[in-house]
Amino acid sequence: MKVSRRIALGLSALALAATMGAAGAQEKMQLKIGTEGAYPPFNNLNAAGELEGFDIDIAKALCEEMNAECEFVTQDWDGIIPALQAGKFDAIVASMSITEERKEQVDFTDKYYNTPPALVVPKDSDITSATPEQLEGKVIGAQAATTHAQFAETTFPDAEIKAYPTAEEYKLDMANGRLDAVIDDVIVLEEWLGTPDGECCKVLDTLTPVEEIYGEGIGIAVRKGEDELREKLNAAIKAIREDGTYKEINDKYFSFDAYGE
Repeated sequence: MKVSRRIALGLSALALAATMGAAGAQEKMQLKIGTEGAYPPFNNLNAAGELEGFDIDIAKALCEEMNAECEFVTQDWDGIIPALQAGKFDAIVASMSITEERKEQVDFTDKYYNTPPALVVPKDSDITSATPEQLEGKVIGAQAATTHAQFAETTFPDAEIKAYPTAEEYKLDMANGRLDAVIDDVIVLEEWLGTPDGECCKVLDTLTPVEEIYGEGIGIAVRKGEDELREKLNAAIKAIREDGTYKEINDKYFSFDAYGE
């Protein structure tokens, strides 16, 4: 059967388009994003076992901006940097502070948010201010290997700092009366206080972060030397800030600009 020249050309064009489409799909960046999945409202697993939270929505927006196919991987906090270095994932989006100590192990993007720490105490506590004198001899809970634990150790030298693998575990001990205070990001703590388990407690004070401990904010960690990926992420952070995507995500979770100064 004869095929007309017009039909033949049309079929050739379709074949070329299909080939180009396949090539484009192959060229799409593939990324694995590491996160903790136990730090609401920033990153946590919901009842259906799905990741959600501010970190997760920001990561998805960045992946869309970069035209990247992204897969999320959950990892315990205390092993998250070694897992990145071992190639388990390509970047960490898990509310990680940009600190000089961590910069020795990983490279960071620019910040994507910056909120202060706070101290929470029981509602009937005799602690009236977040001072070293008031916290002397008290037991303060914090998540292990975090800037909050380091800040507590430095700021309250005469208190006992009890470190926990996850935020959920210190919250449980606090609700059960085993701690005198806990320290964490103010947003994390206020989220918890709004639940039945957090009815025990109140925010005593929002604390002034020490830059030597907390750095300049929360960034995305990549392996040392991954400059191309870091710069693509930086460009994407800037783009979603400028086009309103960041604000849309921000307003879903917060009543203020979490990006900070």
